[in-house]
Amino acid sequence: MGKDSLYTQLLNSKSNGQKLLAILLDPDKIDISKIDIILNKLPECDFLFIGGSKVENGRTEKLVKALKAKSTLPLVLFPGDVNQITGYADAILFLSLMSGDNPEYLIHQHIKAVPKLKDTSLEVIPTSYILIDGGHQSAVERVSKTKPISQSQVGRICSIIHAAEYSGKKLIYLEAGSGARFHVNETIVSQARKTTQLPIIVGGGIKTEKQKQSIYEAGADVIVMGTVFE
Repeated sequence: MGKDSLYTQLLNSKSNGQKLLAILLDPDKIDISKIDIILNKLPECDFLFIGGSKVENGRTEKLVKALKAKSTLPLVLFPGDVNQITGYADAILFLSLMSGDNPEYLIHQHIKAVPKLKDTSLEVIPTSYILIDGGHQSAVERVSKTKPISQSQVGRICSIIHAAEYSGKKLIYLEAGSGARFHVNETIVSQARKTTQLPIIVGGGIKTEKQKQSIYEAGADVIVMGTVFE
């Protein structure tokens, strides 16, 4: 990715109309001893997201170190909690779960993360994380004890996006949840695109090339795929 920050690269790609792909790897579901096989089977992508709703302490750092030894792809932490932070990655999505009203995931985890982040050179990217109903109870819903927003509530989703922008977030992440029965629909993505010029990430339930291209066309800048490869 050169010397530019990851966020600068995201902005440049958006300006150039370049669509990006991230593969999400959950440390609790990856056999580190098979990291060569896993990397060889992954499709061509722009970065790797590392994280899960609940991960055993230490596993994230072990996976990041193993990936660093084998891959030049940027490694971006997508943490479910402060215990998943490791300075061996390149960047961290500093996620605020703005679709819910649990203060633990709006601000408390962020405060707990400060001592760890201060001792790293991680690029910290403030990200509005919006959980949208994907047709089943996701791990995010269970762990955060918050409810996803119905896909029919497009106006509310756009209001959250506005609030995120007003409060200084740099990314919008629309998430249907790991293993979702259906992905965030194209209408939501299209309206989100009209609402903000911030880069938009969409993940959860995207299983086919046709779905991926349809979401790109609706306005997503980055698509995250994970469960389909696991």
